Amino acid sequence: CQPVPKPESRVEVCDLNPCPPRWKVTPAGPCSSSCGLGLAVQLVTCVQMLHGQEVLQEEHLCPVAEKPLTSVPCVIRTCSYEWSFSDWSECSTSCGNGIQTRQDFCLSSLTHKPVNPLFCRRFPKAIVVRGCSAGPCPEHEGLLSPGAELQPVTAATHLTTAAAGTEHRHKDLDVPLSAGLLEQTKPGGGEEDTAKRCFLCVCGNLFLNATGIINMTGVESRDCTVAIGRPLREEISVTILESSLNCSAGEVLLFSGRMMWRTGCRKLPLSLINSRTNTLIVKQRVVLPGNGVILQYNSRTATKKYYQDCDQQLFGPQGEIVNPVQVPDERQGVVCRTFITVAPRQRISIRALNTDLGPEGNQTHFNYILVRDVSTMKTVVFRGKQQFLWQSTGSQAEIEFHE
Repeated sequence: CQPVPKPESRVEVCDLNPCPPRWKVTPAGPCSSSCGLGLAVQLVTCVQMLHGQEVLQEEHLCPVAEKPLTSVPCVIRTCSYEWSFSDWSECSTSCGNGIQTRQDFCLSSLTHKPVNPLFCRRFPKAIVVRGCSAGPCPEHEGLLSPGAELQPVTAATHLTTAAAGTEHRHKDLDVPLSAGLLEQTKPGGGEEDTAKRCFLCVCGNLFLNATGIINMTGVESRDCTVAIGRPLREEISVTILESSLNCSAGEVLLFSGRMMWRTGCRKLPLSLINSRTNTLIVKQRVVLPGNGVILQYNSRTATKKYYQDCDQQLFGPQGEIVNPVQVPDERQGVVCRTFITVAPRQRISIRALNTDLGPEGNQTHFNYILVRDVSTMKTVVFRGKQQFLWQSTGSQAEIEFHE
């Protein structure tokens, strides 16, 4: 092009829409375990490109559902020692409820022989005592079978009568009255006192109906938390019918779910909140006695799919978790999850009764279970044939089965 005159270089200013905030992950730190499967902590922040530079943003501006894990599994080498156990003993009773025991010993993975237990002191040890049942005991007239419980007819009759009267008085309020009566009823208390106490026991409860009204006014506690739960494939919408919160005094209403977090105080009446998933936690914080809100909630089919076909949802107070079976036509590597939600006043305990996650293969791929405490987003990893007992700090937990 030398014979042709060269045009002057031009720089034109362009102004595109700013890029949306995104998650940024820094390289993972050191592994928490010197052998076997451990956890490596990585820093996850919400950033946005502004004028060619990354600017740190608040986390709620980034999509919650896409947030990477702050802890990732890591393996340095195979452990040389591990806990091993003898077979369980026979049940301690010939009938009724008893216990079984077993012995633990530290095993060398090289020689497969027991060694000093000090070599295994850093590794978690499974239970060595468990309950057992040897079947019902023969009934004898006038005697109570081992493990049986007395069921006074008078108490049951009084409870039924009180529940019927209270349900009639507050039939428009979606309050689990039976749970409140079991906690509040005292011997010698009348139906009027029981109904009055139970009217204020909305705090800490889990509501599982498809629709209902929750009255959180006049509660005695400063912080009042309720949870709403529905099956997977549904989402929840909440309308604030009335609000007497004093915003200038610091009173506030908080909504939290797996994919949303919202707070508010002003302009609450007739406002609408959508959960985008099947669970929603509502927390009311009041300063002045008597203030509060009245909510109406409904459930409907979710507009977007936020779960895998092999996911499961469990609500309290108890249940059994089995590794979900893979759906035949799904892609390989899908993560099956079990969501657990209990009443806000309760906590969750998960005990592994039996685990067999297969061989460790070539030491690069491991079968493991992730248990996540939703309130703190702290994740714990369990692998191999390890039995464990896990307890939550909040009322929600998630379990992921990785293959």
